[in-house]
Amino acid sequence: MKKTITKPSLPSPEDTHRVTLSNGIIVLARSNFSSVSISMGGYLPAGAIFEPDEKLGLADFVSSCLMRGTQTHTFDEIYNEIESVGASMGFDSGVHNSTFGGRALIEDFPLLLQLLSESLRAPTFPKLEVEKLRVHMLTSLALREQDTSDMASMAFDRLLFEGHPYSRPNDGYVETISSITRKDLREFHRCGFGPRGMVIAIVGAIDPKQAVEAVEHALGGWQVPEQWKAPTLPDHTPISKTVRQHQVLEGKSQSDLVIGMIGPKRNDREYISASLGNSALGQFGMMGRIGEVVREKSGLAYYASSHLSAGTGPGSWEVNAGVNPKNLDKAIDLIEKELRRFVKHGVTKEELANSQANYIGRLPLSLESNSGMVSALLNIERYNLGWDYYQQYENMVRSVTRADVLETAQKYINPDRLVISTAGP
Repeated sequence: MKKTITKPSLPSPEDTHRVTLSNGIIVLARSNFSSVSISMGGYLPAGAIFEPDEKLGLADFVSSCLMRGTQTHTFDEIYNEIESVGASMGFDSGVHNSTFGGRALIEDFPLLLQLLSESLRAPTFPKLEVEKLRVHMLTSLALREQDTSDMASMAFDRLLFEGHPYSRPNDGYVETISSITRKDLREFHRCGFGPRGMVIAIVGAIDPKQAVEAVEHALGGWQVPEQWKAPTLPDHTPISKTVRQHQVLEGKSQSDLVIGMIGPKRNDREYISASLGNSALGQFGMMGRIGEVVREKSGLAYYASSHLSAGTGPGSWEVNAGVNPKNLDKAIDLIEKELRRFVKHGVTKEELANSQANYIGRLPLSLESNSGMVSALLNIERYNLGWDYYQQYENMVRSVTRADVLETAQKYINPDRLVISTAGP
């Protein structure tokens, strides 16, 4: 007897419950009773955009401290509670938001929400735990200073986004992390973390209305009148000519390079055509054209690919490669030539068709798990994509033409206005 494989349904307004609580928290809930577990994820506007220059890394420091002790649980007690039921939970931070995620069996979901509420509302920033974390962060920063890939990427962001909040590293510098006090941590938490702008998505073996009620019980009473309002993102001034910078790291056997320019925002109309074009340029198969030309044919790179980074504000469209230091200039020259060919001719019919088939085929796979569905719901909400986005996704991908990809490439890629950042000996 042939087994029937049921494809996961796509999120839509009909099967996703969206409720705004009285304190401003938006809850997105969707049932999946084929699973015995539940996944949750979310964000709130408490990211690095609120940090002063002299305290870079503060948002990351705070988010990393949230589960290291609360008014009712110590660090060890929190993790013992989570591990004893085989659950997981954690926090992270970015430019705009601090994020969180977790998963558990459905019977342990109340515990997960309780610990989430405690961590968000009542962290105590214990001195011992803060200093342990500081040592860990400073060690990571010291390692970053000796990593050619990290240093090339940091310099790329500084040059591409000069004068813009996106130019700053979210994890700060040794001197800024060293200067952050417990008072700084408490103040950032007091005014940065609150219910306004918070979104939480829940997917799993639970009725959506029950999920909303559970969040209401755990977080509905959270009020922070002094919560900061997110600052307006400033305009970005594009560069007028190619800029190149090399960061010297002695004793390294590899050089890393980043070459790129400003790309579209996540909700720009050109995003899908840019993404499909990028797939052909440096992703599909063995890292697309870039990988084929620089790595496979010329043997100049250990790796070479392109990447489209798009979010709330201006994104980046960049090529990354790791090369033997003696091949650095040759690799840069080949990448520049490939970019010129890309903006002149675009993609072939076969390249576009292959990328479209890949995008459409992998969508159901990305939504098979509860956590994958949580990510999809949060993307819809965060980037205002529209609740029919995944219903329309296949048509949107198939409707992109070679002319669309070429027009998008010519809009964003100017081979005479590139940021070229390298790091190595």
